[in-house]
Amino acid sequence: MVDELVALGARPERTGRGSVSVGLTTRRLYAANLFLRCATRVLVRIDRFTARSFADLERQITAIDWSPWLPSGAVPRFRVTTRHSRLWHDGAVGERFVAAFPTRGDRDDDRVNPDPGVEVEGDDGGTGPLVVVRGLDDRFTVSVDASGAPLHERGWRQATAKAPLRESVAAGLLASAGWDPSSALVDPMCGSGTIAIEAALLAAGTPAAAGRDLALRAWPSFEPGTWASVGADADQLRAEAPVPDGNDLPRIVAADRDAGAVEAARANAERAGVADRIEFRVAPVAALEPPTGTPPSGSTGLVATNPPWGGRVGGGDLRNLYATLGNVAAERHPGWEIGVLVADRSLARQVRPGLGERLHLELGGRSAHWLVGRLPS
Repeated sequence: MVDELVALGARPERTGRGSVSVGLTTRRLYAANLFLRCATRVLVRIDRFTARSFADLERQITAIDWSPWLPSGAVPRFRVTTRHSRLWHDGAVGERFVAAFPTRGDRDDDRVNPDPGVEVEGDDGGTGPLVVVRGLDDRFTVSVDASGAPLHERGWRQATAKAPLRESVAAGLLASAGWDPSSALVDPMCGSGTIAIEAALLAAGTPAAAGRDLALRAWPSFEPGTWASVGADADQLRAEAPVPDGNDLPRIVAADRDAGAVEAARANAERAGVADRIEFRVAPVAALEPPTGTPPSGSTGLVATNPPWGGRVGGGDLRNLYATLGNVAAERHPGWEIGVLVADRSLARQVRPGLGERLHLELGGRSAHWLVGRLPS
């Protein structure tokens, strides 16, 4: 995501576990929400203060100017977390913020979840503007969500296979592997098609949040002219993307031995508007082939996949599946890059020894490794 921000002209200031702090102009803020493919949400910091008592906290909350960020009558929801703070009770901190909004705090039926670390939601079921409050060592940061629904929810994935990847994770895998949209890509175990579809959207110049109703557009401070300028950049990207035709076959392959998974991937690609950029195949890993029409030599590309992580597949051991993937990829895609997302690094050695780790992720409560390397020429 740091590279994406740099590409937008921003200068990231600090990175943390799963987060990046960066100063953004209004235009770059809008562009970040529209174009970032690896982000979950964009938060705008609106205040920072120190509070060592609830009386201090209440005074600081009263001083916050909410007018640029919250429409009149808005009922916000608060996500509160505190660490090493004298005000350690997240629910009690949330109550003070709730009380700052009479339309919500004066109701008899209001409920604030007292359990630490949980989101404090309003009676609207959590549909109001999101305010994130973080307290660390008595220092509180208040931020407003600019994105709305999480940015990884692109809107096209309705049909899913087992353990689907988040769209933002798939985008991160492609970026860290250095995949060039002008080159080929093959996913031999595509599942619901997330990696292939993210690749096709990138090749089509489609912004990650295209068609999304971002939360920032409801802000009183929203600038329609600036948003239109950012939208013009998006239109130009689409216009410059090559359009598949009869002489330009898709260079992205989504394959799986499960016909149902391939149909799910195709349906998702149609919703995403990129089905014409992907070649779909029902085929086992042993039948792994480059895209139709790819020259037999001299071409480059990426074999990228999220193979099964545990158990047995079709009665066989996972080591056999991983070894087959490595052998067939080396035989039929010489000189290509290969990337595999695995939970067990020892299994990756069955694909090819010496794969280098590009990303270390936490997915579904499990540690995962994205390993990439070059196949022999």
